[in-house]
Amino acid sequence: MSTAAVKLSVAVNADSKTGTAWNYKNNAYFLLKMLFTVSGFIIAIGVNILFPQKAAVEIKQYVLSLLGVDISLTMNDAYIFLLVVLASIYAAAGVRSWGDKDRRKKYSKNAAFRFAVGAALALWDIGGTKLQFFAQPFFPGPAQVVEAYLSDGSYVLQNTLYSLRLYAAGFSCGVLLGVGTGILIGWFPKVYYWVFPVLKITGVVPAVAWMPFALTLLPNSFTAAVFLIVICAWFQIAFLTAQGIQSTPKQSYEAARILGSNSADLILHVAIPHAMPDIFTGITSANAMAFTTLVMSEMLGQPGGLGYYINQSKVWSAYYKVLAAIVIMAVLFSLINHIIGRIQKHTLRWQEGVVKK
Repeated sequence: MSTAAVKLSVAVNADSKTGTAWNYKNNAYFLLKMLFTVSGFIIAIGVNILFPQKAAVEIKQYVLSLLGVDISLTMNDAYIFLLVVLASIYAAAGVRSWGDKDRRKKYSKNAAFRFAVGAALALWDIGGTKLQFFAQPFFPGPAQVVEAYLSDGSYVLQNTLYSLRLYAAGFSCGVLLGVGTGILIGWFPKVYYWVFPVLKITGVVPAVAWMPFALTLLPNSFTAAVFLIVICAWFQIAFLTAQGIQSTPKQSYEAARILGSNSADLILHVAIPHAMPDIFTGITSANAMAFTTLVMSEMLGQPGGLGYYINQSKVWSAYYKVLAAIVIMAVLFSLINHIIGRIQKHTLRWQEGVVKK
């Protein structure tokens, strides 16, 4: 028996004795998961390069200026570059997770889905661009969607920034108003008596229904859209905040009073911390509704934004631009949700090991 075979046999025997299982804790297993993750995107790259272009699709040449250097590329070049970036990000994430048990477990668990994303892009490329057996122009291929960023890059960025500015103004005001109102309703019985019925009546009305009044009474369309987002977020956050304040156990207040707390201390250090899980539940729910209201308000009367860009593109049947805007919306919404989740995790870190996940 060779020396290498002896070493391999010793390593296998050692693993069996120490109970090393074929799972994410095993280095070879994790390495295969990393390769499996990126292989879907490699397949998508191979399909785009090697699969012949049968359908009559015009492939234009675009020139981009980057740091004073002109770069000439087509939609396929940009699409392949995007796939390479995605594969590199996931490969880097695997390397970063190598020494962390929890990250390794999560990365291994998501490997199949990431492979499926790459394979789905390959099939989409074949059906939408190479052969175009999907209904056109409604279902363009991924490379055609990427072309929207080449042809309208600065305009797409301008509309994205407009949407972010509108969302930030409306949602931040909605969160502040909702949390403030919820605390008042939950703590003061008189405020509950007068304000809660109004909250219940107005809260169930869709925010977009107020648009005619907002456009008439407010000075401009931007302010009107901010008002709609505020209304949309206010009800959900205020309702759940009040619920969290009111559900605080009396024993917590009594214990705080024994330690010398006054009313302000009871609100700030007892009621609000207890209501935090409900507050974040309200913020997360309101985020989805606010984003929906944002897009609808842009479609119905804003001079900019991703919803406005979708309306413009739809008029010219440029559905690849519509999909490009939808992709940006999905990325932005996921990013905002991630940020809220990180803040929630940090704020509610005391729940680690206490609440089932």
